[in-house]
Amino acid sequence: MCGFAGIISADPELRRRVPAMTAALAHRGPDGHGLIDRDPIALGHRRLSIIDIEGGAQPMLSEDGSIAVVYNGEIYNFPALRSELQSRGCTFRTSSDTEILLHLYRLMGADLVHRLDGMFAFALWDEPRRRLLLARDHMGQKPLFFIRQSGAFAFASEVKALLAADLVPRSVDVEGLSHYISLRFLPDRHTLFSGIEKLPAGHRVLVEDGEMRIDAFWSLEPQDPLPGNEHDLVEALDDRLRTTVREHLLADVQVGAFLSGGVDSSLITAMAARESGARMPTFAIGVREASFNELPWAARVARTLGTEHHEAVVSADLVRRVPDMIWHMDEPADPFGVGVYLASELAASHVKVVLSGDGGDELFAGYDRFLGQKLAGYLAFIPAPLRRSVLRPAIDRMPESFAYKGLSQKLRWVNEMSLVRGADRYAESMSYLRFTEEAKEELFTDAVRERLAHVDSRAKISAWFDRDAGRDPLERMLFTDLMTRIPDHLLPIVDRMSMAHGLEVRPPMLEHRMVEFAARIPARFKLRGLTLKYLLRQVALRYVEPEVVRRPKQGFGFPLAFWLRDELGGFLRRVVEESRFADDGIFRRSSLERLVEEHLSGKRDHNYRLWAVLNLEMWHRLYLSGESRADVSEWVRESLPGAARP
Repeated sequence: MCGFAGIISADPELRRRVPAMTAALAHRGPDGHGLIDRDPIALGHRRLSIIDIEGGAQPMLSEDGSIAVVYNGEIYNFPALRSELQSRGCTFRTSSDTEILLHLYRLMGADLVHRLDGMFAFALWDEPRRRLLLARDHMGQKPLFFIRQSGAFAFASEVKALLAADLVPRSVDVEGLSHYISLRFLPDRHTLFSGIEKLPAGHRVLVEDGEMRIDAFWSLEPQDPLPGNEHDLVEALDDRLRTTVREHLLADVQVGAFLSGGVDSSLITAMAARESGARMPTFAIGVREASFNELPWAARVARTLGTEHHEAVVSADLVRRVPDMIWHMDEPADPFGVGVYLASELAASHVKVVLSGDGGDELFAGYDRFLGQKLAGYLAFIPAPLRRSVLRPAIDRMPESFAYKGLSQKLRWVNEMSLVRGADRYAESMSYLRFTEEAKEELFTDAVRERLAHVDSRAKISAWFDRDAGRDPLERMLFTDLMTRIPDHLLPIVDRMSMAHGLEVRPPMLEHRMVEFAARIPARFKLRGLTLKYLLRQVALRYVEPEVVRRPKQGFGFPLAFWLRDELGGFLRRVVEESRFADDGIFRRSSLERLVEEHLSGKRDHNYRLWAVLNLEMWHRLYLSGESRADVSEWVRESLPGAARP
């Protein structure tokens, strides 16, 4: 796990900016750094040593020095590839998986990506052809960003490294912003920065003769369902998942696991503990509020498996740390990301690598919203006028509980989703608790709304949902998640929040062959009646206590709705008073004030929207206003209870 950066330019002054770019990535690679400058390219690298600790330094050159590569990730099938390449006459100078890329490129050119199983992003420079190849793994576990300009092409593992090159002015991309506040993520090539693009998952770039070509080398294509009855599928899934977990344990350092006490992390930890044959370190975080806290379940699983268990408890003052999280994300800090950040901090003091259960809900239908979509379909049998004129007002009169999965919030969601159908329903469900297209009409100023007149975030979802209209609706939802939420939300958060602490996180369920396998399991084995993630639970029963497997899904979370009404209420008001987005003419201050007052008065739970606003304001200060992390952290600190305002 590492970070890299580079610039192609005939201007040596621009290439001399690469050391500053890699310095911005030091957290990704605390174990070493390297640099080469060969007109017209400079490549820089920061290394976290996991495999071939002594011999895997980068940039790595081919034997004749004509090809150079910088790389971030792990190639899990590299032992098999190494043996195959040796049988074809290739000689290896290291034990590193990085060297595989050099030999495969010699044999296959840009098609080498089709032979790789793992998580990766790399940049490979072919000196004789003066050609650059960039690639990002199938599911998007590793990040890659770029800037294209006349006379320069720059790329890096994180946006902050590109900003360090000072090639583009710092300004917000309002289209990216619009998508973010609706979807909770930045889709396809979008970032929050004008002029900076993201390489989508499963894509590669060729830069040659001054031209850039980008194409997809992988996508999850519809295939025939797996044959067999429930027993056959449980056996097949058990075998496939055990094999994948075994491959993900490949390392020259100790491997631990995140253990939340839920089905996914408990199953992965149990399989890994069996495969490793050693006492595995496990890590969990929780909160004091009982309805949100899963620590007792994590501890129970750890005792059963005999792991070396570590845990920590967090509270509302974690907002003091959000500026650091935003700096590492280059984006607002998602509530899910806060959990990954804190769990990674805990784990990094013990190990360099952990396995996670990420992806189980998206592959096997584990979220309440999948069941909610089903319930919305049933509710749709009630005439729409009754749902609008009777049910909607009745639900609106119910008091907000501000609790995790509050009843009024769930009823409101199901009723509103019943009023739309198909792709529109699923797209609307993505943004309902955030900013819908209608809500953005009020939030954005007239000038910004005019710029966004032809932008609709729902299309980023419905395009995938409608791609294969003949499939089961649940399968279409899962497919959409795998092509959008996974590469653009979950995996970027896991990567950057873990790499903030120099920790590598490996999610076995999101290895692309595992994803292809899971996609072929019929929908009826994923959501059975009211049971979410049915087939995966049947596998988990072989490894984990039934009480753990059969308990209702809780999911890791924080009591943000309560915290924003209590300890953080004053901070919210100050954020709106001093809103940089309002000052810049992007958000209406009156709209922000209404959200805050409705939440604080108990009229409506806006915690998802307000958390996004709060984070965006800190992001603006860090990235657009040029304030330091220390200054923004101090601004947060003095806004919290007990701190004197200047």
